[in-house]
Amino acid sequence: MFSCPGPLLPAALLLLAAAAAAPGRPCGPVGLSRDVVLRRPGANITLTCQDEEPTNVTVSWRLEERGAAGGSRWLPEGGNTLLLQGLRYEDSGRYSCSVGGRLLRSLRLLVEEPPETPRVSCYRRSHDKDILCEWPLRAKPSPGTRAMLWVRRRFAAEAATEQRCRYFARARKFVCRVQLPPGTDDTKPLVVSTCVSNGAGGLAGEDRIITPSGVLKPDPPLNVTVQPLEKAPQRLRVNWSYPSSWDPRFYWLRFQVRYRPEPARTFTEVDQVTTTWLDIHDAWRGTRHVVQVRAQEEFGHGSWSEWSQEAVGTPWTDPRDFTSEMGPFSSQFPMEDDTYGVTLPPELFREYSADDIDGTVVEANASPVASPYTFLVAGGSLLLGIALCVALVVRYRQMWRTGGRRGAKPEGEGQHVLVPLGPSSPPLSDTPLLSPPGPPTLRALHVTNLDYFFSGQ
Repeated sequence: MFSCPGPLLPAALLLLAAAAAAPGRPCGPVGLSRDVVLRRPGANITLTCQDEEPTNVTVSWRLEERGAAGGSRWLPEGGNTLLLQGLRYEDSGRYSCSVGGRLLRSLRLLVEEPPETPRVSCYRRSHDKDILCEWPLRAKPSPGTRAMLWVRRRFAAEAATEQRCRYFARARKFVCRVQLPPGTDDTKPLVVSTCVSNGAGGLAGEDRIITPSGVLKPDPPLNVTVQPLEKAPQRLRVNWSYPSSWDPRFYWLRFQVRYRPEPARTFTEVDQVTTTWLDIHDAWRGTRHVVQVRAQEEFGHGSWSEWSQEAVGTPWTDPRDFTSEMGPFSSQFPMEDDTYGVTLPPELFREYSADDIDGTVVEANASPVASPYTFLVAGGSLLLGIALCVALVVRYRQMWRTGGRRGAKPEGEGQHVLVPLGPSSPPLSDTPLLSPPGPPTLRALHVTNLDYFFSGQ
C-alpha cells in the first residue's frame, strides 16, 4: 500500500486547503490606458486641448462615439477647453481637438458606474438540465460591465471552469450557465465564484458551495384548471400537468395545492399530492375559488417551484336553487310549488367584508316553518285553560248559594231536628234530575255529598 512520506504529508494538506480556499480568479477593474479619463454619471468634466491656450486660432472638437453603432461628429463648442455637464453613458467616447485640420490631442472619456456586488443564487430545472446561476441588479449596469463565473469541485486541486455571464435587460439580472459533464455525481459539492468588473472597478461575490441535487427547482406546473363536480355543491376538481422542462418518465414530482374563496385572504394548503389532480371537499357553496399549484422533486431534494398562475372555479349549484343567482346570501325562501314568493327586506342581510369573514363560512339561515305539533300543543293548552275557568266559576257559584242559605236562620234554630222514621218521598222540586236510581237513602246520601263538596268545607 502506498503511503505518503512524513515530511510531505503536511505540505500535501496545505496544498489541498489552499486549493479549497483560493478563489477561482482574481477580480479587479478593467485595465485602463493612460489616455482614459473616468467619470461617473451625473458628474461634470472639463477637457483641455493644450496646456497653453493658442492665440488667434480656432480649436475644433470631434467626438468618436463607442459601440457598434458609434460614429463621429463635430461638436459646436470651440476653444481650448470643452465643458461637459451632467455626464451620461452616451457621452463616453474618444474626444479629439485639432487646429486647421491638425490633430493636437486625443483622449478617451469613460462614463461608468462601479458595479454592484453580485449575490448569486443557483438552481436547476431538472436532473438532466444545466445549472443556472443568476443575481439581480438594482440599476442598469454600465455598458462596459462584464460578469464572469468560475466553477470547480470542492477539495480538488484542479483548474476552475470559466463561464461568461449574460445580462438580461428586461429581467435586469445576470445569468450564467454551468454545464455539467455527463455522469457527474449530483451529491458532490461544487464551489461557485463570481466577479463583476468595468472601468470603474471590480467586485467579487461571496463563494457559494452547492450540489447539483440540492439546487433542483422545477418550473411551475402548467394547465391548471378548476372544474365543478355535478350534484356536489361543496366540491371542486383541480387538474394540472407537469412542466415541459421535467420528464416524468424518469423522475417524478410531488405537488402542493392551495386554494381560497375570493372574499377570503388566507389560503388552505394541501401537501404531499403525488397525482396531477385533487378534489376539494370543503368549497364554499356558490362562491368562486382561486387555486394555485407548485412542485418539488419527489424525494424532497432542492426547493419548491414558484406558484403556478391562478385558476378560478365555482362549485356546482342546483339550477332550481335561487342562491345560484343571489349569491351566498338570499332574501327569498322556496315555497311548496318550487317558487319564490316571500321576499324579506334587504336590511336583514348586510354585506360582510373580508375582515368580518376571516376565513369562516357565513351563510344565510332561514327560520323553519312551525311544526303541526306546535299548533296541537297550543290548542290543547287553550282548551285546558277554558275548562279550568268553567270549573272555578261553577264552584264559586255553589259557594255563593250555600252562603246565602246560612245567612237566613231557619225556624227552630238550636232545637234538634226530628228525623222521620219512615221513608218519605221528597218534593219534586228537591229531587235532582240526574240522580242515579236506587233506594231513597242512597239518593239522599248522594245529594248530601255533592253539597258538601261544593260548599268548600
